[in-house]
Amino acid sequence: MTTTEPRHVELSISGMTCASCARRIERKLNKLDGVSATVNYATEKASVQFPDNLRVDDLVSTVRAAGYDAEEPAPEAHDDDEAGELRLRFGLAAALGVPVIAFSMIPALQFPAWQWVSLALASVVVWVCGWPFHRAAAINARHGASTMDTLVSMGVTVSYLWSLYALVFGEAGMIGMRHEFSLLPRPTTSGDIYLEVAVGVTVFLLLGRWLEARSKRSAGAALRSLLALGAKDVSVLRDGVETRIPVAALQVGEQFVVRPGGRIATDGLVVEGSSAVDRSMVTGESVPVEVGAGDQVVGGTVNAGGRLVVSATSVGADTQLARMARLVEHAQAGKAEVQRLADRVSSVFVPVVVVIALVAFGAWLLAGRPLEFAVTTAVAVLVIACPCALGLATPTALLVGTGRGAQLGILVKGPEVLESTRRVDTVVLDKTGTVTTGRLTLVDVIPADGVSREEVLRFAAAVENASEHPIAAAIVREVPELLPVSDFVSTDGVGVSGVVEGRRVVVGRLRNVSLPMELTEAAVAQGTVVAVSFDDKVVGLVVVSDVVKPTSAQAIRSLRELGLRPVLLTGDNAEVAASVAAEVDVDEVIADVLPAGKVDAIRNLQAQGRVVAMVGDGVNDAPALAAADLGLAMGTGTDVAIEASDLTLVRGDLRVAADAIRLSRKTLGTIKGNLFWAFAYNVAGLPLAALGLLNPMIAGAAMAFSSVFVVTNSLRLRGFRPSAA
Repeated sequence: MTTTEPRHVELSISGMTCASCARRIERKLNKLDGVSATVNYATEKASVQFPDNLRVDDLVSTVRAAGYDAEEPAPEAHDDDEAGELRLRFGLAAALGVPVIAFSMIPALQFPAWQWVSLALASVVVWVCGWPFHRAAAINARHGASTMDTLVSMGVTVSYLWSLYALVFGEAGMIGMRHEFSLLPRPTTSGDIYLEVAVGVTVFLLLGRWLEARSKRSAGAALRSLLALGAKDVSVLRDGVETRIPVAALQVGEQFVVRPGGRIATDGLVVEGSSAVDRSMVTGESVPVEVGAGDQVVGGTVNAGGRLVVSATSVGADTQLARMARLVEHAQAGKAEVQRLADRVSSVFVPVVVVIALVAFGAWLLAGRPLEFAVTTAVAVLVIACPCALGLATPTALLVGTGRGAQLGILVKGPEVLESTRRVDTVVLDKTGTVTTGRLTLVDVIPADGVSREEVLRFAAAVENASEHPIAAAIVREVPELLPVSDFVSTDGVGVSGVVEGRRVVVGRLRNVSLPMELTEAAVAQGTVVAVSFDDKVVGLVVVSDVVKPTSAQAIRSLRELGLRPVLLTGDNAEVAASVAAEVDVDEVIADVLPAGKVDAIRNLQAQGRVVAMVGDGVNDAPALAAADLGLAMGTGTDVAIEASDLTLVRGDLRVAADAIRLSRKTLGTIKGNLFWAFAYNVAGLPLAALGLLNPMIAGAAMAFSSVFVVTNSLRLRGFRPSAA
């Protein structure tokens, strides 16, 4: 029997008004056989995995049957449309509602028949401006569910209907009636009306919703700016002629032109020209990188120098920019464990609050207080208890934190990764390509007596230019103009030779020549050494090595400051490993490790009770990255390593590893702070309201601004600064 991988779709959900809505849709989708769904209130998206026997239309129908709407893909302008509509509703509600509140609070403004004018104005505010609350409550009631809108609608409706009853059947409708405003519910008679409560709650909640929509838009700005980096069209070279076409029509293998100041259309390989490329928007690097023929470039980066001709290697969804956006969206769509707890609380919270309101209402009546006081107390309980802030606590922090990370070249695979960063106490660093550059570099040239350093290097580079060995490449890179060579010969295990300016030049392994005494063994300690001979006489040594990155020592200091214990892991011999460890101040070294042994090294550390993070970049690092409690892949490495990791560091700077852990911990701290204040707000507010110590209008204002506080607190993550800054 064969099994197929489940399909995946992102649905845009409209009509949600709080975390309870998201929880309800999630529950409905997950009841379908084989479906695994996560609904995010802040992003208004559902991430759904579903089997082949279901269609996307089936998922959409399920969402619509629950009283909401869904579509694929999400319309780009949805956030702006929502914020615009809420702004209009709030503007009208404020214009009509402020006079009602003023009449009720300031007796001097209470002209004859003021209460009837207030009723007319309040009717528009409650039933026109506040219609979204009542509509959502009605839909939920039809499906046997309750959400935050249920609480709001009930509170506003009860206040309005009580006022209407007092005006028509009580003493409140008498011309010339006056009453005082109180911060506490008024224990008076049927001569009181509560239109200011119905209007005030509606105005404050609409204001809160509008600010919330704007804040959510700001929270997702980093991802939108990432997606907007791509060029819209491109100049393709066809038969030597530049033709402007949309980027979507570009094919792999086609060559395109990037002029100075232009944006590179897609990932590719430079085939002609040289320039400096500004990669800051993709990797967070502040300094442009020099590129030339044979160098790779990333789509979305900016050509800051000369004209480039680039051959496209990836297009569309396969580009690095598209993969980054998918990783960020996936992280934002998920839920941390702390959010799942909040979801479970909010799903039972609304029914519990309704019961509390009814109990408070009955208890005050039994205590002998007037009906009006009992009604007002129940309304305050309903209004103060909205769980909206709970629903926003995690997703808004994730939106801002992962978006900011993407701007700095840090990609988080999912919210569960944040929990891991808090527990990690040991960081294992792969040496090659992580702590070091990963490629051989010329370290030193040691000439014999009577020969200059430049002469040894120029003649060696001339011969090595015809070789493809990494040692040869390291030597050749240091000489801008190469001498011609003839009679080139390459001998496996020995070296290369050729005739340069009439001399027979041999560049070979150290063991194949006898060293003069003046060429000391100090060269051997620096790295890999090759000897250079002119006409069978050794004239110098050339030393190449995989050098430590300039930022590695600073990065390791930053990791120590985070409470992490660094460990250097390498397949190199103990002497080389010890030299690198000493240079970057690492005390613990695990050397002579075969690729298969890296996993064992990680597990041995875990067996000692350590929580281990692993930083690597190669194919041989992938199993260890997967085995570690937290895997960090350098984005300069292989796709296999990146796939196995939890965090991807887009640029090959080890300092970003410390930034990634710091940002993840800060995001997790923000989530926990949001949840604490959201819970504390409800825990403190509910008893006050039930005890009759809170005017419903004040409760509405407090509830609205609790959501705004949570979102604003999350937005502080936009100011996160990398250590390199």
